[in-house]
Amino acid sequence: MPKTTKKKSSNSNAARWLFFVILLLLCCYGFSMLFTPSETVTEVPLSNIISKANTPNSEIEKITVEGNRLRITYKGQKHPTETSYKDASGTLYDQGLIDHCSELSGAEAEACHEKYPAIEYVEPSNFWDYAINIAVIILPIVVIIIFFSSMMRQAQSMNSQSMGFGKAKARLYGPDKKKVLFEDVAGNDAAKQDLTEIVDFLKEPKKYEKLGAKIPRGVLLAGEPGTGKTLMARAVAGEASVPFFSISGSEFAEMFVGVGASRVRDLFAKAKKNAPSIIFIDEIDAVAHKRDARGGAGREDEQTLNQILVEMDGFDNDSGVIVIAATNRVDMLDKALLRPGRFDRHVNVTLPERKDRLEILNVHFKNKPKEKNVDLDALAAKTAGSSGADLANIANEAAITAAREGHKEITNADLTEAFERVAIGPERKSKAMNDHERKITAYHEAGHAIVGHVLPDSDPVHKVTIIPRGRTGGVTWFLPPEDRSYKNIYELKDILARAMGGRMAEKLIFGSDAITTGASSDLKHVAELSKEMIVEEGMGSQTRNLVFPESNAEYYMVASSKPYSEKTAELIDKEVRDLSDEAARRAEEVLRANQPVLDQLAAALLEHETLEEKELAPLLKDAKLPPSAKLH
Repeated sequence: MPKTTKKKSSNSNAARWLFFVILLLLCCYGFSMLFTPSETVTEVPLSNIISKANTPNSEIEKITVEGNRLRITYKGQKHPTETSYKDASGTLYDQGLIDHCSELSGAEAEACHEKYPAIEYVEPSNFWDYAINIAVIILPIVVIIIFFSSMMRQAQSMNSQSMGFGKAKARLYGPDKKKVLFEDVAGNDAAKQDLTEIVDFLKEPKKYEKLGAKIPRGVLLAGEPGTGKTLMARAVAGEASVPFFSISGSEFAEMFVGVGASRVRDLFAKAKKNAPSIIFIDEIDAVAHKRDARGGAGREDEQTLNQILVEMDGFDNDSGVIVIAATNRVDMLDKALLRPGRFDRHVNVTLPERKDRLEILNVHFKNKPKEKNVDLDALAAKTAGSSGADLANIANEAAITAAREGHKEITNADLTEAFERVAIGPERKSKAMNDHERKITAYHEAGHAIVGHVLPDSDPVHKVTIIPRGRTGGVTWFLPPEDRSYKNIYELKDILARAMGGRMAEKLIFGSDAITTGASSDLKHVAELSKEMIVEEGMGSQTRNLVFPESNAEYYMVASSKPYSEKTAELIDKEVRDLSDEAARRAEEVLRANQPVLDQLAAALLEHETLEEKELAPLLKDAKLPPSAKLH
């Protein structure tokens, strides 16, 4: 884009110069027409003039020859007048006037001029002719100058662009920018505590230097996407009141080898000039992959990484520059980057807990009008596992929903719709389902609800709906009463069983040959969770306490992408199958023991389409857990 703009600029400059030259010539022509005296020209035979001029003691005192015009001055006039004649036959130079006195001098010339008229030949004094002659000389010079100046400008622009490849594209947030402080960052108190010490280092470095402490060279912020890593880094810069250079890891990359390393050098040079300062590299994993995993010495990304390593822990250890980097893939980073002396501190920016989510929601709803009975605490309880970005999106969707419904203030109904829209997708009330499909959906969702309700280690049922939302035909929500960091094997097996509740309800009511594709997402969830329990959590019956992390398969020198043998793979597949079969068996036994409740709940869903927790309680109160569905 810059090349095209500069090329257009030089072309427009050349056009302006050409227009100026043409305008100048037109002005010259206009002046010549304006100031050239208008004379009445009389055409006479040239022979008459020649005969009078060659006659001694002629009446003519002087003849001036200018082009094909003759100016004749007669004798005896106190103030001679000039009369112009034009030769009708041709050019005077060809015919010729005889100047009798041209070869004489002194007294003889004076005596001759008394007899014969003085004849003087002069060049034409037409202003336009002069202008044309000058233009013929100047115009080629001007064109050449324009051409070469345009070529030089293009060469300079190309040179500056090629030089610009090595310049860092970091954005500087200085004192003139709006500051972000820790009080603007809700939640994550542990991460803020770690970063507060960095701010204190920047504000009072001598306090630490007296005790022999060195300022950390780098801080690595690790966490899930949307947890506020960038906001944390900006808060550090705002609290410390130092320049803040922000750049993404992908902005170092370029198709030309060596450009990334050059940009790293340029970025650190700028930061050192503004020291003390902070460099923030977002998504650093884009240029800091493990070198032993990717191979290829001399690659562009490896040169960029090597330059970052040198800049962070080279000979200059007192630069006053702190590097803060963010990533959600710490496992992909090179070990040399993670060692002390480079990224001295690793700060985990975790998903917000319930109290943190409430703080974040209060921040995002601070400037939004809402009804007094709006329950943000209930929304915080619903949104377990949501990031700060998710909560911001829910707040924005709530405001949009309120505006769409014509509300002057945000209501609880707007909050619920916003949460469900973000979590699953918008309602698709326009999707047409016939009565049979609605009945299948009702029994499917009722199956999930009943199995989840009676199993002892399952979360409570929060809501059931058969209104299509997102890609689903219906939804059953299970919300945990509190945030939990761990799940035991009983809880995970109950999750598997309630996920199979929909398929087993279809089988029980419509027959095993009439099952539909409505359970495809449930079966996928069961397969993924079962494999995770076996491969990553060591929860298999025959592979208890053994894990097989496939994420590290690339470091094993094997032809297969799996870090285990074919025999082990067969065992893992059997364990996954056993967990799935067990979940299906338990769900079917629960539904057979509670078929009247299943029919009652499905009928209520067909009538009301959506049932909240309070409406579900009386319908599920008679559901019981059969002994055969208990885990032993």
